[in-house]
Amino acid sequence: MENHFGIQEVFRGDDPIVEYGNHAASPVAVSTLTFKYSIVAVHGLNGGPIETWTTNKTRKFWLADKEMLPKNIGNARILTFGYDASVTSFFGRTSSDTILQHAHTLVAELVADRQLEGARDRPIIFVCHSLGGIIVKRVTMLGLIGTPHHGSDKAKLASTGRKMIDAMVPSKLFDTNGQLLEALKEGSETLQNVTDMFAPLMKNFRIYFFWEQEKTDFGTTRKYVVKEHSAAPILDDTERAGLPYDHCNMCKFESRTAPGYRLVVAALMTYTLNAPSTISQRWISATEMLKAKRATEAAELMQ
Repeated sequence: MENHFGIQEVFRGDDPIVEYGNHAASPVAVSTLTFKYSIVAVHGLNGGPIETWTTNKTRKFWLADKEMLPKNIGNARILTFGYDASVTSFFGRTSSDTILQHAHTLVAELVADRQLEGARDRPIIFVCHSLGGIIVKRVTMLGLIGTPHHGSDKAKLASTGRKMIDAMVPSKLFDTNGQLLEALKEGSETLQNVTDMFAPLMKNFRIYFFWEQEKTDFGTTRKYVVKEHSAAPILDDTERAGLPYDHCNMCKFESRTAPGYRLVVAALMTYTLNAPSTISQRWISATEMLKAKRATEAAELMQ
């Protein structure tokens, strides 16, 4: 598989595309709905839609390997979203604008994909690494891996320079620029704005935070890229756990017995089990609200 921008399907399970009713026209009872799921993985800074989730030595891509995630969740459609997360792509832009642009693109890509695949009503579970979680916060989200919700004091090019980039990227061909990493600094205004906007919406989502338990090797020193308090804030109605890897490797698993794999997959399986009742009720509620709105508009036109 190749890394490319946009939505890419990496696994299609057994009969995964089953529409469960055109709710805008004819809502159906919850008991009659057939549910399948979409899992969407979003990479982080200088990562890629395939490379971020692939082990370095054995090239194991756990999201699509039939002996790994697809074996645990066989009726899902598993997708990745790729975007230009290289530091050089942010020359001449503000980091906040770029994050918003990527969020808009992700939404547009998902809408188009779901329309073309007849899957527009299916529950979505996001799996995000680092910067990917910030972008998905602008969209809304379900699962985050190593996302700096309060900022990362290691994401300062002035202090860590190219070593920081080398530690986080699959390729060392990137130049260095501070625009995007400014958004990830501790106390970042951009990051705080995204967090503030997302806070009122959190009650609508199931969220599992993961943090890195191993320090990243920067050559002359070893440090955490995103500390526990930032990657996994203690919040009501959320879950949190550490993964025994450094920042880059916490989203790569060699096998089903790799440390942390069962923890991450169990969380995904829990979400797939709980999503049907929640999502079906939301669709029915949304349909009722839409009908009421249309009735009000029609009454106003008749006056």
